[in-house]
Order: sequence, then structure tokens, then C-alpha cells
Amino acid sequence: MKKYIFLTNEGFTTAPNEAVEVHNMQVIGIVDNAINEDDALKILLKENPWIWESEFNVAEFISYQIL
Repeated sequence: MKKYIFLTNEGFTTAPNEAVEVHNMQVIGIVDNAINEDDALKILLKENPWIWESEFNVAEFISYQIL
């Protein structure tokens, strides 16, 4: 089974100094025990309903297989 991490560049985070604008990516989640990337995305969305509720564009997620 494979492990995947999902990232997005949607949304924003703030630096401790809020006067500084930070452009970065956010980790949406990590999925263990997936057959492939599509399976990992299905697991991620099933286990994390807040992703849909937050209105993230799932098609824009970036995923990487990790060890």
C-alpha cells in the first residue's frame, strides 16, 4: 500500500508578523494504505468532510507519493 500527501495553494496563512504577506501552500492531509493516487483522494475526502465544507477546489490539489 502507498502513502500520499495532499497540498493546496488555495486559502492563506498568516505569519506571526501579520504585516508580512506570506505566499505558501497548505497541507490538506496525508493518507496511508492507498492503492493509488485516486484511491488516496477518495479516502482523504471520505475521512475529512471539512474539505468540501470549506469549499476547496479538489481538482487543484497537488499530491505526492511519500515513503
